[in-house]
Amino acid sequence: MTRELIMEAGQRTVRMETEAVAALEHRINGEFQRACEMILQCPGRAIVTGMGKSGHIGRKIAATLASTGTPSFFVHPGEASHGDLGMITRDDLVIAISNSGSSAEVLTLLPLLKRLGIPMVSMTGKADSPLAQAAEANLDISVQTEACPLNLAPTSSTTVTLVMGDALAVALLEARGFTAEDFAFSHPGGALGRRLLLKVEDVMHAGEELPQVHPETLLSKALLEMTTKGFGMTTIVDQKGELLGVFTDGDLRRVIDHKIELDKATMEQVMSHRPKTVSADTLAAEALRIMEDYKITALVVEDEAHFPVGVLHMHDILRAGVI
Repeated sequence: MTRELIMEAGQRTVRMETEAVAALEHRINGEFQRACEMILQCPGRAIVTGMGKSGHIGRKIAATLASTGTPSFFVHPGEASHGDLGMITRDDLVIAISNSGSSAEVLTLLPLLKRLGIPMVSMTGKADSPLAQAAEANLDISVQTEACPLNLAPTSSTTVTLVMGDALAVALLEARGFTAEDFAFSHPGGALGRRLLLKVEDVMHAGEELPQVHPETLLSKALLEMTTKGFGMTTIVDQKGELLGVFTDGDLRRVIDHKIELDKATMEQVMSHRPKTVSADTLAAEALRIMEDYKITALVVEDEAHFPVGVLHMHDILRAGVI
């Protein structure tokens, strides 16, 4: 093939699949609404099944449903006939996928599902197929032709099936009032989960790690506290432990510029008043935003009584993967 023919084949495939997906919008109809209502009313899980390429797409649909508030998993129809049907309970609902609507492995399950009284939503390319006729709701995933030039390999049909599955998942997500925080709980290991779940208290330094000096402490001794704790700053507290201010590496540079004697100046004379603080239950992502906005690298963590309970460094947040 020439370069031009290769490019044409790729572009034609994209064009055909785009047109097939565009046709789906008019199929979001009463059947789609019925399918959503059935799944919303289901007290159990949405069990997705399908054979061959439909099965591959079904696995992704099940994963998308599960991560967006609809408990779901995939069951291979062949394995279901050899024991895995025991994974499906009377409280569940089945989403059966078959472009032809006549996949033997899927049809074999129909009498068993009916006997158990398990409702079924089908996704087929033929509304008059056995599978579509057996379902309480059928989602039309038909295509005029596959992108494959032989009209054999599932291409446009699998793309359309995937998009219909996404439409179902998103509609259910919105109907359930699923939030970003709910999504984060399903993805605690991902970057989004860390941004929405990780709090300051999870990564801050507390107890003996918290640098503290009193206002009458000499600057030279305060520098030892800063060096020992390694945060490039120290808090200044009164005798009761209430926060009065902070002293940072930036403050030290200003002290040197003003030629202040390190062995004579006290923290009361050189500290910064009204430092930026956060509470322990603040999201780490919000703490990072504050640091970036004010161009600082550490924050004092204080309780409701304005007593310092910890210190948070930007490196702690970055190490935790909150970016």
